[in-house]
Amino acid sequence: MLAGRAVALLCLTWGTYQSLAVPRVTECGLSCSQGFACKSRVNQNIFNSFCRQPPASMPRPVLGALALSTAMKCSPPDSCFLLLRVNASLTLHESLQGLEACSTSLDTQETQCQTVRVPRASRRQAGQQLQVHFDCFEVGVAQTLYVTLRTVPHFCGVQLGQQYHMEDCRDEDVGKNVPDCFAEQLSYWVDRSRKVVLVQVPESGGTDYYARLCLKRFTCEDAGTPVLVTGNSISRRVSLPYSQELSCLCLEVWSATPDAVRIQTCPFKDDTESLWDAIHYHLGSQVLSWEPACPMRGRVSLCWRPGPGAHCLELKHSGRPARGKVQYPLVDTQPQLCLKFSTSLGFQVRCPFKQPRFPAWKMTVQPAPAPGRLRVAFFSSSPARFQVCVCHQGKTWPPDCRRLLQATPVPAASVSQGDPTEDPAVAFVDIPRDEACAPSTCIQGRRTDVQFSAPQQLCNLQCGDLPDPGIEPRSPALQTDALLSEPPDGWRRGVYAPHKAA
Repeated sequence: MLAGRAVALLCLTWGTYQSLAVPRVTECGLSCSQGFACKSRVNQNIFNSFCRQPPASMPRPVLGALALSTAMKCSPPDSCFLLLRVNASLTLHESLQGLEACSTSLDTQETQCQTVRVPRASRRQAGQQLQVHFDCFEVGVAQTLYVTLRTVPHFCGVQLGQQYHMEDCRDEDVGKNVPDCFAEQLSYWVDRSRKVVLVQVPESGGTDYYARLCLKRFTCEDAGTPVLVTGNSISRRVSLPYSQELSCLCLEVWSATPDAVRIQTCPFKDDTESLWDAIHYHLGSQVLSWEPACPMRGRVSLCWRPGPGAHCLELKHSGRPARGKVQYPLVDTQPQLCLKFSTSLGFQVRCPFKQPRFPAWKMTVQPAPAPGRLRVAFFSSSPARFQVCVCHQGKTWPPDCRRLLQATPVPAASVSQGDPTEDPAVAFVDIPRDEACAPSTCIQGRRTDVQFSAPQQLCNLQCGDLPDPGIEPRSPALQTDALLSEPPDGWRRGVYAPHKAA
C-alpha cells in the first residue's frame, strides 16, 4: 500500500447528471424542404465580412428562423462524436443565391462554414419559405459556439446569430459514448512519501491518453512534461513527479485526439500551508514581500503581538488584497512583527523575524541621572530613531496611548557602562517617575525611521526595584527581553501579561 496515498476517480470532478439520449445520425449531409433543389458546399474559411445593400424589392425579414441542436454519430458504436445541427428558414427572392452558416468556437476561435446554393429555377418561386438543415458541423464536448446565418450574397443587416453550449461529460449519454469523456474513468493515486502522482488507465477501452501536472492560475500552466498513457499496453500506469504540494497543482488528463476535452482534478486543493510561508525580506532595502505560488483570495496585513499567545493587532494602513505579490517597504525586523492572512477558511499568522539572524532593537527602563525621573533607553546594532508613548490601560484593548515623546539620539562615542544589552544605546528619553509608575500605565517604544514597526512595551512597572540615584545603588534595568519569554500569571515586574480579549 502506498504510504500516505490518496485515491480518487476523475469522474468525481463532473458530478452526477442525467439527461435524455442525444439523437443519432448515420450520415452527415444537407437537406432542403420538399419541392426545392439545393446543393451544399463546405467552406473552411471565415465568412466574407463585406456586404452589399439589399435591393428595394427584397422582403424583410428574409431570414425567418435559426434553431440549433446536438446530434451524435457513432462508428463503431462505442466511439462517437458530437455534431451541431443547424436548422434555418429563408424567404426566397430572385437576388438570393443561397445561405451560409458558420460556427465559431469561443474556446479555440476555430470557424467552420457551410454554404447551400439555391438553383436559379428555385429562386423564381419568390416569397416561398425554404427550410434548410445543416447536419455536418463536427464539434467537441463542452464547447461554447457562436453560430451566424447570412445570405449569399451577404446583404448588409440581413443576419441572425445565436450562442450554443454543447453537452459536457456530465450528460449520461455523452459521458458513456464519446471517447473524450473516457478520461474520467482513469484513477490516480498520490504517494506523498515519493512525491509522485500515479495515473492508471482502466483495462477496458484501449484508448490512449495524455496526463500532466499543471499549476492552475488563469490557465493551467505546465508543471511537467505531458506523458502518454497507452490503453492497450501491458502496463497502463504512469508516474508524474512533483516538487511541492500546492493547492493549485492539478492533474489534467485528455484523450489523444485533436481538441479533446481536458479533465482536471486538484489533489492538494486543501493544502494551503506552504502558501503562507512564501515570505521574503531584503535586508538592504528593508522590503518585506509575500508572493504565493497559487492564486489566493483574501486580505494580507501586518500585525504585532504584545506577548506570546496574544492576539496579533493589525497595524494601521497595512491591509492589502491578497492578489499576486504583496510588498511592504521599510519594515522593522522586530520579532513581534507578523504577517496576518485572512481568507474564507480563517486566518493564519506568520512571524518571519523570530529567527536570530534578524537584528532587533531593545528597550529598557532604568533610573535617570536626575532625581524623580526614569530613563527609557533604546539599544540597536544600527542607527535608528525612536519615540515613547505613555499609555493608560482601560476597559478597551490596546491601551490608550496619547503622550508622545521623541527620544534623543546618543552620540556614537557615548556608550553606557553596565548596559544590559550587547549593542550600544542609540537614543533615550527621560520621563517623570510618578507618571511612569502610576497603576495601569504602560511605557511603549516604537521605531520611527521606518514605515512599519511593531512597538515594545513595559506595563505596571514595579518602581520599588528602580530606586532614585543617590538614595540606593542602582539595580538592574527593566528591559523588553522578558517579552520574549513565557508570559507570567498576572502583572509582574515590568512585564505585560496580554489581556484576553472577549
